[in-house]
Amino acid sequence: MSSPQPMPQAPFKIFLARQGEYLPWYYGVLLTAAEILTALMYIPAGLALHFSILILLILQAALEAGKPRHALYQALTLAPLTRIMSLTLPLGSFPLMWWYAITSLPLLAAAGAAAAICGFKAADLGLVRGRPGLQVLVALSGLPLGLLEYLILKPQPLAAGLDWRHLWLAALILLICTGFMEELVFRGLIMRAATIAAGPRFALYYMSFIFAVLHITHRSVLDVFFVFAVALFFGWVVQKDRSILGVTLAHGLTNITLYLIWPNLL
Repeated sequence: MSSPQPMPQAPFKIFLARQGEYLPWYYGVLLTAAEILTALMYIPAGLALHFSILILLILQAALEAGKPRHALYQALTLAPLTRIMSLTLPLGSFPLMWWYAITSLPLLAAAGAAAAICGFKAADLGLVRGRPGLQVLVALSGLPLGLLEYLILKPQPLAAGLDWRHLWLAALILLICTGFMEELVFRGLIMRAATIAAGPRFALYYMSFIFAVLHITHRSVLDVFFVFAVALFFGWVVQKDRSILGVTLAHGLTNITLYLIWPNLL
């Protein structure tokens, strides 16, 4: 007597069963749409979509509690929150440089809360020293990367002149509020959560995609591809050496030279 054969699944059921695997990418597409609306100056529409994505991610994280993708959706809430902070905080009365400091404080608090909810320790986020020689080499990569991004974007200087008595505070703000904060969020928190969700290869590409999408508001397609490539490089380094120290310094140097040095020299 032959054993009963399993009934083949209908293609639509297979499609539905696999949607959980694709869901992080659907959120990536929604974030892309929100950033494009914002870049095109449809600010209320972009902001409404970012708020919607944030609420959906909070609900998704709650639904996925105890499952591998829970940490990823929890960490991803920082992506729409980054844009919501920059668009809603009353920054108009502050110098442009202080905008970075003011928006980074609630994001750092949110990143700390998300890491605690996910149960991540300092080492999970790359807050370790790593191999000193490699970390120094990676940090120095920020110098040419800053020049390349300046040639793409040609931004106005955030500080007039090259007097270090005026530049040091701006440089410190960029180092901490863009270098450290963004590396902690993207190469630390999101990449770690994505690795748990679907492995290191997915984590590297997914984190880089989300990081690049949040640069659409610079209105340069070339810069988005440049940032994607840099994110792949930074992510690869962090996966190899488990430390965000070198990429934090490289990111800080990139932005310091991009906004403070090269605009005053070239």
